[in-house]
Amino acid sequence: MSKIAFIGLGNMGSGMCMNLAKAGLDVHAFDLNPDAVAKVVSAGVTSHENVTAAARDADIVITMLPAGAHVRSVYLGEAGIAECVSENALFIDCSTISVDDARSISADLSVKNLNMVDAPVSGGTAAANVGSLTFMVGGEDKNFARAKVYLEAMGKNIFHAGGIGNGQVAKLANNMLLGISMIATSEAFKLAEKLGLDAQTFFDISSKASGQNWSMTSYCPAPGPVPAAPSNNEYKPGFAVDMMLKDLRLAQNAANSVGAKVTFGKMAEETYARLSENGLGGLDFSSVIEQLN
Repeated sequence: MSKIAFIGLGNMGSGMCMNLAKAGLDVHAFDLNPDAVAKVVSAGVTSHENVTAAARDADIVITMLPAGAHVRSVYLGEAGIAECVSENALFIDCSTISVDDARSISADLSVKNLNMVDAPVSGGTAAANVGSLTFMVGGEDKNFARAKVYLEAMGKNIFHAGGIGNGQVAKLANNMLLGISMIATSEAFKLAEKLGLDAQTFFDISSKASGQNWSMTSYCPAPGPVPAAPSNNEYKPGFAVDMMLKDLRLAQNAANSVGAKVTFGKMAEETYARLSENGLGGLDFSSVIEQLN
């Protein structure tokens, strides 16, 4: 059986890691947070005292880390795990990082005859916990085929977006659209409220009309209509404002690098930046509705 090393057990990573173990795979994990490690151990994951021990002789390395700098450090830094994995190891990075970082890290791994796919995710913590994530994968055909076996243990929608870095392209464009649509949906609910139409009635109508969108039907920012939405739990935990802001900034940087005009993406970035500056960065991004007049 292949040894899987899983590095990064945050809100998303812990659920993903446990689903691999529940699928009967041999999973070895490391995270700086001992509570996160204890959580996955309860699901049958083997824990290790450092990242090197977790990745030693691993055939598959899966990472879920905050930024490209962390991915590069874990893979190729002074104590990088590229030196201790098995000869034919495949790196599957599920972090959301810049397109350039994904491509440059993959290129540097290839010098060591190691392969990588970038496989950022969509779906949030609830999907991570139940194994219904969507993966957008960039990489060579053979590497995608190999990675897919493991991604299917963590998600239900696995898409091959093309060459290395294209997973990040799909993720950043998707999340820019999500950030914009959440603001627009929130404005619509606020307008309806101010004009005397309650949230449930507006939801019942618009969710079946041309205004229907994921931000409304699956993640409704107005409390009430969608019981499982963070709006019914004081906008916690969900997908944090600061995480959305990170993705919007990555999308802006990518757009600037190719001269793409993303006017509403820039406006969304500025909106979420204000929320973060006001100390609301830890709330779910749908909390933007609470800041609208």
